[in-house]
Amino acid sequence: MKTPAEYLDAPLLYLTYPTGEEAEQVPVVSYDDALRAVETALADAEKYKYLLMRALRRSVPGGLAESAVEAAIRPLYPDMAA
Repeated sequence: MKTPAEYLDAPLLYLTYPTGEEAEQVPVVSYDDALRAVETALADAEKYKYLLMRALRRSVPGGLAESAVEAAIRPLYPDMAA
């Protein structure tokens, strides 16, 4: 998995005074680059979620997974059921 900084593949800029000295030690990232990094991170998270869920489904014994699907669902308030 990547660290948050690895999603930013754009050059980082530093704020400077007119004299050329650095005003802050915090890098400045453009809005578009930050948005692209967030979208990439979300896409990776979906991929990791899919892989994790697939691994979990494969690791569950067959009888356990089937019984959960076939369980009957009863209404909490039977008088209000339409």
